[in-house]
Amino acid sequence: MRLSALPAAAALVAATLASAAAPAAADTLAGPVLQADLEAGKGRHHNTGTVIYERVDGAVNSVRIISVSITGGELDCAWVAWNDPHGADGWSNLTTEPSCHGTGLGEYPDMIIKAPAGHPLKVRLAADHPGSDVVHKDIQKL
Repeated sequence: MRLSALPAAAALVAATLASAAAPAAADTLAGPVLQADLEAGKGRHHNTGTVIYERVDGAVNSVRIISVSITGGELDCAWVAWNDPHGADGWSNLTTEPSCHGTGLGEYPDMIIKAPAGHPLKVRLAADHPGSDVVHKDIQKL
C-alpha cells in the first residue's frame, strides 16, 4: 500500500511545482534580451559601450532599449547613438550626456526606437578628443 501512495504523492508534488512555475513563466520578457558591445580607440583613447535591448514583439524594425553603458577613454568623451532616420545628422543619442575622461556612465532609458522597413537599426559609439579632429567610432547592427 505504501508503494502505491508514493506515485500519487510524487504526482501531487509535480502538479504543485508546475502550477507554481506557470505564473513565473507569464512574467518573463516576450523575447530574448540582446546585447551590442561597442569599442573604439586604443590606449588612453580606449572607449567602450554596451547596449542592452530586446525586439518589440509584432513590430517591424523596432527595439526597446533597456540600458546603455559607456566608459569614455582617459582623453576622450564618448556617447552612444542610434541611426535615427529623422535625426538632424542621421543619429540620435541614447544617453542624456557623454562619458568623459575615463568615467563610466550607465542609463536605463527604457525607450522604443523605430525605423521604417528596410532601414536597418544600428548603434554607434562615437568618441572624440576635445580640441582635436580625432574621432573614434564603432557601429553595430541591432
